[in-house]
Amino acid sequence: MGIVDLVVWLAAILHVTLAATLIGNLLFLRRSRPANGPQSVPKISVLIPARNEANNLRRLIPSLLTQRYADFEVIVVDDASEDETWTVLSSFADARLRLLKGDGPPPGWVGKVHALYQATREATGDVYLFVDADGEFLHEAALVNLMSAHKSMPKRAAMTGMTRLLGRGHILVSMVTHAMLVAVPWFLLRRLPPSFAALNGQCWMIDAGIYKELEPHAAHKNEILEDVRIGRFLARNGVTPVLADVQDHFAIHMYSGIADAWQGFRKNAYLIMGGTVPRFLLSLLSYWLVYLAGPILSWWLCISLFVMKAATDFRTRFSWLNTLLLPVSFVLGAVMQFSSAIAHWRKQVDWKGRIIEP
Repeated sequence: MGIVDLVVWLAAILHVTLAATLIGNLLFLRRSRPANGPQSVPKISVLIPARNEANNLRRLIPSLLTQRYADFEVIVVDDASEDETWTVLSSFADARLRLLKGDGPPPGWVGKVHALYQATREATGDVYLFVDADGEFLHEAALVNLMSAHKSMPKRAAMTGMTRLLGRGHILVSMVTHAMLVAVPWFLLRRLPPSFAALNGQCWMIDAGIYKELEPHAAHKNEILEDVRIGRFLARNGVTPVLADVQDHFAIHMYSGIADAWQGFRKNAYLIMGGTVPRFLLSLLSYWLVYLAGPILSWWLCISLFVMKAATDFRTRFSWLNTLLLPVSFVLGAVMQFSSAIAHWRKQVDWKGRIIEP
């Protein structure tokens, strides 16, 4: 067997694995849609970290305060913002909204993780819903349906949302949902080792009692990729992350353009690909086999790639143009991975005006 044949066969094995994962996840998501409403109405604490999020909060907070859910509170932690975040937050007058002004993370903590940990110290709800500040509740019953998705799951489970991704830079952003559906076998997480688990930090929900038992943010105080790490931590402790399709109820205005998306992915890509040199190189080899070398050397692997990307783009409501431009997406992804690795090796990972120690 020549080197070309070997590359094609290895790529084919990976394609079959990813395609099987995708099919299983698509079938699973059809069964995990939120119902019309929860059986009971426990109090929800909506917990939001905010650093330099003035523009996003002008959209998120009104969408929250118009929710028709019977009993909820909103706790926002201003993580030492340098823009008008506090002014914007202070402009909303509602008894359900509680504001905390932070001074930034103490040594050993990442800003977002510390902000959410602070929010949980003040939360009084029966259920905690963690959402990013660039989110938006899409209609007045959105919170009801998110709770419905959570309550329909097993007792020791954490609901994590497949959100609607808006904004710009979709040529890169569409790779997020593609990876979510082909790389994580959500339908099998109960039967797989915890290393397969994850959370989507943009939107996830957990019973307050389970959170207080495990204190996941305190256990991952210095993690840049805290949502994935917390997902695995929960799984190790008998709490299964369950993906629910919440695209009709909650959206994330993720990035303002390609440059903004590049900076955001640069922070996480190396960690997603293992976070150590050996794991990164192995992940990089797999990426090249699946998305570059295999499709270049085999026309049917090229078709396979287009079909998988078309399926994930359709399921997550991205334009068909993103599918047609997938060669550009995956080449940019390869360059991004190297850029992220170099930033981490040089300890030059920055986000929202801060250098983050990997």
